[in-house]
Amino acid sequence: MDINYLLWLQDFRYLTHDVWTPFIGGISSFGESYLLLLPLFIYWCLDKRRGLLTLASLYLCLTLTTLIKLTACVYRPWIKDPRIIPAGKLPTSYSFPSKHTSMAATLYLGSATTFWQRKPTKFLAILCILAALLTGFSRNYLGVHTPQDVLVGLLLSLSCLYTIWKLGDYLQKNPEKENWILLFTAIASIAALAYVCFKSYPMDYVDGKLLVNPHKLTRSAFESMGALFSFCIARYIEKTWIHFKQTGLHGKGILLGIIGLVLFCLLFALLKKPFISWMGKCWGRFVWSSVLVFYAITLYPLVLKYSCPPRASNKRNK
Repeated sequence: MDINYLLWLQDFRYLTHDVWTPFIGGISSFGESYLLLLPLFIYWCLDKRRGLLTLASLYLCLTLTTLIKLTACVYRPWIKDPRIIPAGKLPTSYSFPSKHTSMAATLYLGSATTFWQRKPTKFLAILCILAALLTGFSRNYLGVHTPQDVLVGLLLSLSCLYTIWKLGDYLQKNPEKENWILLFTAIASIAALAYVCFKSYPMDYVDGKLLVNPHKLTRSAFESMGALFSFCIARYIEKTWIHFKQTGLHGKGILLGIIGLVLFCLLFALLKKPFISWMGKCWGRFVWSSVLVFYAITLYPLVLKYSCPPRASNKRNK
């Protein structure tokens, strides 16, 4: 049934001369590129707690998605059935679960919880929910994931959001437990990285060509698990010494938020190649993702603390 569904979508693409493909492809790529800016802005300017929980859910979800993907080692749909001809560039990773779906759903749905709290922005929450579902559909439409890949990615996202939100409620009542949870998570992320680096992988060849090179895939693990590890350290530093409060949605706060996002985009675009050149393709990615997380969770909040002291009406701090 999954292959027939993908073939039906593929036939629709051909019948419509791929008129919708650029739009659907843009939705798909947006979730992995620019969508992270939304919870960053929420964390810095709108609602520190909800922004932080969304980011924590993201880094947990990325780690679990990578673990499952590199454990299951499920091949892409066109390897299962050569009739599947995906649109656009062929992904080189394993298929199950969909990383695009899990990442986008976590960011969209986590941000939706913030928008839903305010009557003027409830419509944005609805748009976020629809965008999360559309991102999952886009992976099927493009022929790069099966429905079960997308469904598990979505369920994984919901599970991480639920777990982190419940943990956040628990830590509000028991703040002294947070350091132990951060320590355990940091150790677990390194253990997970060691697991994916040293486990065995299928080495299947077709016409003398390796279907999936696992050594290339483990590089993504250094990014996702490095981000989770760094988040634990960055959160500890922020909550222990910085204690910044979101700026609020006034002129100066919004301007500082936009400046922070621009700087984040520059770091994202400019630092990866130098770190890879200096430290190698694996640890270079680990350090690159760590720098981005430290900037988002600790460094720019330090700038905000002294550049934009919270107003009297801005009561949410932790």
